[in-house]
Amino acid sequence: MQSNNLTEAYPMVGGNDAYSYAQNSTYQRGVVDAAKELISEAIADKLDLKILGFDDTLKPFKIADLGCSVGPNTLLAVQNIIEAIELKFQRTTNLHQKPSALEFQVFLNDHSDNDFNTLFKSLPHARKYFAAGVPGSFHSRLFPRSSIHFVHTSYALHWLSKVPKEIVDPCSPAWNKGSIQCSESNIEVVRAYSTQYKNDMESFLNARAEELVPGGLMVLILAAVVPDGIPLSNSYVGVFNNILGSCFNDLAKMGVISEEKVDSFNLPTYNATPKELEAIIRTNGNFTIEKMEKLSQPRRRITANEYASGIRAGIDGLIKKHFGDEFVDEIFNYFTTKVEENYSIIEEKIRNVSNLFISLKRFA
Repeated sequence: MQSNNLTEAYPMVGGNDAYSYAQNSTYQRGVVDAAKELISEAIADKLDLKILGFDDTLKPFKIADLGCSVGPNTLLAVQNIIEAIELKFQRTTNLHQKPSALEFQVFLNDHSDNDFNTLFKSLPHARKYFAAGVPGSFHSRLFPRSSIHFVHTSYALHWLSKVPKEIVDPCSPAWNKGSIQCSESNIEVVRAYSTQYKNDMESFLNARAEELVPGGLMVLILAAVVPDGIPLSNSYVGVFNNILGSCFNDLAKMGVISEEKVDSFNLPTYNATPKELEAIIRTNGNFTIEKMEKLSQPRRRITANEYASGIRAGIDGLIKKHFGDEFVDEIFNYFTTKVEENYSIIEEKIRNVSNLFISLKRFA
């Protein structure tokens, strides 16, 4: 079994206050809503209950949500999955029991630093499943072999297991001085980030291949994928990262934070292109790609403050860990101002942003 000890944890802001992920994840909620129909189709068309052993017997159907974070979104996704499975069960099994006779066990996974207490408090009392928390990195094994029937993960796989060590080494040609993200201005930085992502995805897929039963399904919803042929820095995510990076550089020039601290800070995230993802999955060889398509959703106008609060909910802990608690408010106040100044550019980029829906089937 692989160890989780080599991964770094980047939990979303817990609790339920103004800067919490629970209060600042309405966009992610929209992604869950947008994916509902595609998940239902994947279960209806690709989930073979006979192969999974549900044609003549009842046993717990086991679902894992990886990178669950905290708040209502993961629970809504679980509800959507269960409803689709119940419908599939009703239509296709030879059993005479009602779908309600089928029991579900749901495993909610995230790093051990995740706010599981708040998550458990939000569990619905009338839920149709038995719930359990599973702490640990999804880049490693989390469950026994062939024990899970359905895996779901949404808006989590752009997080790397760690920042590539080369990009924070001043002696390395991949030193990413002056930038906090994968910068195309240095091919060595791009290579370091993409290699880390490929290695992490390979570990993720290998772990899930062992845990899923043969014929089991996995749904991946990836955040703001970068269109093929578009530089990351020119994408929706890249523009936000550039604005945040400029805040750090400006504050360093003002003497608020040290330049050394800025140069040693890099986001542990990578937004791949569809071609990259498809190549990684096919090379891995443990899954068939059942569907891979862009996921669109209705959007409302978002204020600069909402943009800033949403990003803070995701990386507040990361900023505190690197720069210290005393600088966080100043950093994000300045960031909000910068977002307002660049609002027209951001709105232009978000019109072209797309998430990616992928359904995979474990070879039977």
